[in-house]
Amino acid sequence: MNILKGDGITSCLLASIAIQPSRQQDVLFANLLLPDRDNTFAAFDYLPDGTIEPSQLTVETGLQAEAQATLELTGLHKAAMYTPDINGKQVALDRVSQRMNIWLIADEARTDLENSPKNQPLRDWILRNAIATGYFSVWMTVFSHDPDMRSRLINVFPGTRESRCFDLNGNPISPAPNPDQLDDGGKI
Repeated sequence: MNILKGDGITSCLLASIAIQPSRQQDVLFANLLLPDRDNTFAAFDYLPDGTIEPSQLTVETGLQAEAQATLELTGLHKAAMYTPDINGKQVALDRVSQRMNIWLIADEARTDLENSPKNQPLRDWILRNAIATGYFSVWMTVFSHDPDMRSRLINVFPGTRESRCFDLNGNPISPAPNPDQLDDGGKI
């Protein structure tokens, strides 16, 4: 079963999910944490080094196996790789490195905004940059102490506000409301 076909996956984790076509296999939704059914932002911690790990909430709710299965299915568990050309220049970025690069961009934007908090054009630029680069969860993590920016990020990533995975201040709601009442939803 291909989970990306007709299953309404929302933006809670869509910025990070990329099912590898060569891994066609049946999956049991009950054994995974999926963004259209569970609050995957609450399930994982996104770290500055580009890695993703199960959150404390995931551990406390006993969902480590489901979290690990999700990371493995999506390829988000893989370590950073260095792929040089014949001159030693890196030619390909893996997803860990991509997340780390986005973290650096988002962190610089956060610092700029802290130095100029009333700068509306800067806030708009940050949102445009977040949409252009993706990695919703990285942006949300970097702006964890800025409810206004978190709310704005939730509003600009399609489907995220409608998922009801976040309150008005941008804090994750867990368990996920699973508004579509999809099977095996609302685990976290």
